[in-house]
Amino acid sequence: MADVEKIRLDISDEEVLKDLEKYCSLAKELGASDAKYIQTSHIPVDDRVVLKCIIPKCFGYGVCANCPPHSIKPEDTRRYVAQYKWAITFKCEVPPKVIVRNKETVKERVGAYQKTFEIVNKIESTAFYDGYYLSVGFGAGSCKSTYCWKDDCAVLLGQKCRFTLKARPSMEAVGIDCYRLAAKLGWDIYPIGSDAKPESIPHGTLMGLILIT
Repeated sequence: MADVEKIRLDISDEEVLKDLEKYCSLAKELGASDAKYIQTSHIPVDDRVVLKCIIPKCFGYGVCANCPPHSIKPEDTRRYVAQYKWAITFKCEVPPKVIVRNKETVKERVGAYQKTFEIVNKIESTAFYDGYYLSVGFGAGSCKSTYCWKDDCAVLLGQKCRFTLKARPSMEAVGIDCYRLAAKLGWDIYPIGSDAKPESIPHGTLMGLILIT
């Protein structure tokens, strides 16, 4: 059970920074390779990120309520992000072969993405109960392939989501440029596609982001 703080309108900058540091530590305790708090003005949102979901068609395009074209549009993401001041972002480094999509690594891949979603969920929930009630998080990859890879998306069938408190859009689904953000933070990140040679890549990187306040 979570400790619950009273909603306050007078949280000092010092208190906010202390909480942001706490959330970064929590992310690392939960398995993130690194975590940082950033001002939301540093979050790059680019329409071309979503274009990459369309050309060529991503396996998640149109089949998941949290993926394009059903997810929040980049122009809306910019507007929402601008209403926040601080965010937490983290990375999980994984073996490159896990990112390259093949049947041999399905179990490892699903586990890696679920872990990323779980870190997002935990930080978002902790911030919510700390009084940052408008905190909202974004994961990595499609929640369809992370949680419902064997089934059709329930939401698109007009039903309740099977994972209501876990499923959410990825950063890239709403137009956030993860590659640029990682590079700006000094994190090494590599574009790993289906033709990539895992043995030539130091590590794969999955990222999550939580808008706090």
